[in-house]
Amino acid sequence: MKGLLQRVRGARVEVAGEVVGAVDQGLLVLVAVEPEDTRASADKLLHKLLNYRVFSDAEGKMNLSLADVGGGLLLVSQFTLAADTKNGLRPSFSTAAPPALGEELFDYLLGKAKQVHGTVASGRFGADMQVHLVNDGPVTFLLQT
Repeated sequence: MKGLLQRVRGARVEVAGEVVGAVDQGLLVLVAVEPEDTRASADKLLHKLLNYRVFSDAEGKMNLSLADVGGGLLLVSQFTLAADTKNGLRPSFSTAAPPALGEELFDYLLGKAKQVHGTVASGRFGADMQVHLVNDGPVTFLLQT
């Protein structure tokens, strides 16, 4: 599983002009599921997302996690993040999970996040989404499980 974590001052996802998910300060995470991923992969990614130290402490060092600052978590499915871009000028999506597995594991990740973290929102799996964000820093990391 891949998660492109972005520290944000605010982010929202719209589908057909309707806001379907939004957070204030926190993380926007674009999530890609690959064929070999399992629920254990999702559990590991969620642990990293909640505990990865990307927020500044009083001395300005990245020593605080999302759990420490109580920020929001906005999860957005993005199968294109799993693309193979090594060859040619057109991405191959053979490295992305089939839609059914992608949706199952994304929904699992979202459900677990809602069980253990205060503010959790999401986009809509498989929808044409418009993602708006104010990247804070910018701070962006690609996490993989």
